[in-house]
Amino acid sequence: MEYLFSYGTIQDLQVQEHIFGRLLKGKTDAALGFKKMDNAVYGRYPLVIYTNNPEDKVTGMAYEVTEADLKKADIYETSAYKRQKFPLESGDEAWMYIENSN
Repeated sequence: MEYLFSYGTIQDLQVQEHIFGRLLKGKTDAALGFKKMDNAVYGRYPLVIYTNNPEDKVTGMAYEVTEADLKKADIYETSAYKRQKFPLESGDEAWMYIENSN
C-alpha cells in the first residue's frame, strides 16, 4: 500500500471526489524537516520547503492510495509540484508534493 501525504487541497472532500471519484481513507500525520508556506503557488496554494531541521514539521493527512490514484494526483497537482517520497512522523513513508525546481 502507498500513502499520499496532503498538507493542502487534497484534504478537501470535494477535491477528493473530483480527483479520485471517492473519499480517501487517511490518518493524521506529519512531515518532519519541512515548513509550510501558504499561498506560495500561483498566489493561492500551499507549498512545503525542506529545511532539514527536525524541529520543523508540517501536519497533514496520510491517505491510502493506489498507483492509479497517484497518477490522477500528478495531473491535479500540475508541473508546479513534483512528487517525492519522504518518511513521516509515524514511521510510514508517503509520497508528498514539493516544489518543482526544474
